[in-house]
Amino acid sequence: MRILLVDDEVELTEPLSRVLSREGYTVDIATDGRLGCELARQNQYDLLILDWMLPQKSGLEICQELRSQSDRTPILFLTAKDTLDDRVQGLDAGADDYLMKPFELRELLARVRALLRRYQVTESPVTPCNRLQVADLELDPDNQLAYRGGRMIDLSEKESQLLAYFMRSPGQLLTHHQIHQQLWGDGEQPSSNVLAAQIRLLRRKIEITGETPLIHTVYGKGYRFGE
Repeated sequence: MRILLVDDEVELTEPLSRVLSREGYTVDIATDGRLGCELARQNQYDLLILDWMLPQKSGLEICQELRSQSDRTPILFLTAKDTLDDRVQGLDAGADDYLMKPFELRELLARVRALLRRYQVTESPVTPCNRLQVADLELDPDNQLAYRGGRMIDLSEKESQLLAYFMRSPGQLLTHHQIHQQLWGDGEQPSSNVLAAQIRLLRRKIEITGETPLIHTVYGKGYRFGE
């Protein structure tokens, strides 16, 4: 994940950059608004952290300019402005979140994680060719993640393998034997109820109340996947 931090307070940007780097993020720094805006336009970032009051161009102006160009990169404002009107103005300009100075690092990191999760789920700007989709369910097998109804679903390795097999064969009857071969091969011999347990766990994750069932039992034979 790549983050752009735009703030003219060196005593803040340096330690904050170190903390974010230790958390695994790649951090670029700009100390004035003009440079920050140029970097935001030229590079692909996963999150922008902007101070409101900046030399040459304010964080508010950067936000407005990027949003006018249909740039949907999440933006977190860091600012000493604390009135309701200020917060409304920032959010109306297109900011996604707002954190008052001074702030606790734990809170900032939590907000960063929340914005990145929200962006991954709702935006998905690039859909890699290895992603699978059936109806309103999408699977990213490389990362063992599924997406449905605006939520991100963590999957175990076996759940991801099982779901990928289903999604590559929508509408087809997959027998118990076929699924066993796909998931465990000839080397492993799981007990007879292991597959049923895997199906039950997967259903709990991808079919919550109100969602259309996608895994259908064909009694005595196997399962069929799809609406």
